[in-house]
Amino acid sequence: MKTHPIAVCRPMGLVFLAAMKGYVMKPFLIAATSIAMATSAMAQQPQLTCDAPIYSAFDFWLGDWVVTANDQPAGKNTISKQENGCLLLEQWTSVNGSTGQSYNFVDPARENWRQVWVSAGAVIDIGGGLDESGAMRLEGTITTRTGDQAPFEGVWTLRDDGSVKQHFRQFNPETDQWDDWFIGIYRKAAD
Repeated sequence: MKTHPIAVCRPMGLVFLAAMKGYVMKPFLIAATSIAMATSAMAQQPQLTCDAPIYSAFDFWLGDWVVTANDQPAGKNTISKQENGCLLLEQWTSVNGSTGQSYNFVDPARENWRQVWVSAGAVIDIGGGLDESGAMRLEGTITTRTGDQAPFEGVWTLRDDGSVKQHFRQFNPETDQWDDWFIGIYRKAAD
């Protein structure tokens, strides 16, 4: 390896090393300049937000909820807006302690809402949007951890009293009918 002259400067109490052209410091200086230019270009891009009307279509589901099924406590659910308004994050805990989470977002490729639910028991992947009555209707599949898969749908309806009805159905190929999977009523949790 070549030896190289180094000039040491001490302006304002700092030590700066300046390398001469063609020596060991040249690759370092090129890399540092490239990083600085890339960082500058990234900083100039506007911060994207999801504020178009489609992104607020599911806002009626936001909040901390107490959920009942058949007039019995079923669990608690928190739905929060994340990622500059681009994501609704669901965090569910049932009365028996089981949990699950979902990501709810507008899929830019399909221009509709999509939910991906993950729990110890299953993964649900459904998509759609508001129907003619104003309810959020999503359709797709449920896949259990054993690999069984079936058509699945969910409908969220805002009710006059501010509660939300959530109705999940799964297709039963043996009966060729849709079976209720879960019907829950969401009421805002007391502060």
